[in-house]
Amino acid sequence: MAFNRSDFPKGFQFGTATAAYQIEGHQFGGAGSTHWDSFAATPGNVVRAENGALACDHYHRYQTDLDLVADAGLDAYRFSTSWARVLPEGRGTPNQEGLDFYERLVDAALARDLTLHQTLYHWELPSALADMGGWRNPDISKWFADYAEVITDRIGDRVTSIATLNEPWCVAYLSHFLGHHAPGLRDIRATARAMHHVNKAHGAAMTRLRQMGQDNLGIVLNFEYANPADNSDKAKTAASTHDAIYNKWFIEAITKGSYPAEALEGFASHLPENWQDDMVEISQKIDWLGVNYYTRKNLAYDSAQPWPHIQEVAGTLDKNSMDWEIYPEGLHYFLTRISRDYIGSLPVFVTENGIPLDDTIENGSIYDPRRSAFVEAHFQAAQQAIAEGVNLQGFFYWSLLDNYEWAYGYEKRFGLVHVDFNTQKRTPKASYHEIKASLKPEGS
Repeated sequence: MAFNRSDFPKGFQFGTATAAYQIEGHQFGGAGSTHWDSFAATPGNVVRAENGALACDHYHRYQTDLDLVADAGLDAYRFSTSWARVLPEGRGTPNQEGLDFYERLVDAALARDLTLHQTLYHWELPSALADMGGWRNPDISKWFADYAEVITDRIGDRVTSIATLNEPWCVAYLSHFLGHHAPGLRDIRATARAMHHVNKAHGAAMTRLRQMGQDNLGIVLNFEYANPADNSDKAKTAASTHDAIYNKWFIEAITKGSYPAEALEGFASHLPENWQDDMVEISQKIDWLGVNYYTRKNLAYDSAQPWPHIQEVAGTLDKNSMDWEIYPEGLHYFLTRISRDYIGSLPVFVTENGIPLDDTIENGSIYDPRRSAFVEAHFQAAQQAIAEGVNLQGFFYWSLLDNYEWAYGYEKRFGLVHVDFNTQKRTPKASYHEIKASLKPEGS
């Protein structure tokens, strides 16, 4: 690949990312039921009705998996802890087996000189809390802060950073308006409340962790380039509305204590009463921001549908196996836009960026030149942003392993390492070896 360590600032962190439910094997270690388990058990929601019960069996194979991170020459590992593994009922008595597992995991990573970046929530809500309304219930902010305190009390002294939430747009909009993720709702009132309560939970967790003396706290937001399908004013309106809902809602709440007017046009009448009172806590200072970026959407205006009047149309760019357009220019766009308009010189990390492909093993190897090209193009976009003054301090490829890809089950493969889900055998792909070569210290 056309980059190496010396092309990036001193101390720049090269890493990879995973998420608890997607790799651990939720059936092990006393973890509680999640809304993903029931969502997957409902016909039509998930490919082949697959769930995360076994996943990549990381619960038992974490030592080998961490060896793969270290052997690639990567500096950092981004992982999440499962709310339902720590607190099987979402509240109440912690699961000591779960806490012990995360302590073993953290210590094993540190033994390999990996810098650890923890995410508190990556979508596996305990079923007991889903029964109480989940993200629609305003009390979830306190429940989340309590969970944050329990896990941080156990491992917070050994992680370099903590993110409150991963991709709140997916937690709220994708799951409550589009219905593609658990809990699978399609309801604008539920969506508006979830969109606010995820922010409220972020603020409550930040407050609690600050009270515990924890520092280096942030959040991971996902961004998607909103491209008008044509030059019409209607298409531009659709793109602007999508941008407000997807990209501006969370970053403006966190950095400015407000919501964008284009999104409030549809959500305002459905938000909780006196929601404005929560904005001071929501917008308290963060120490860093995580940016997840994958693709762009081409958007047209659909007057036949209710607000937001958005229709996605096919684009002309090369696509991955999820039919997402490959648009590395969007990463540069968001890194510069976010720094200019929202966070200034605050440290920023690319916390997820990757590509799903139809990888196959041939003669014991996986040749994935399109993944290598994708990585190279997005690293070049990151380099350009740094050259223009963005305080980018790290880049995490998604994902270390092929894993449980939510509604796609085990069908889509993002990993640098191939996983045979029948045998659990790990096979590093060509892209893994190319990254390893690029990161190799000069002269070694």
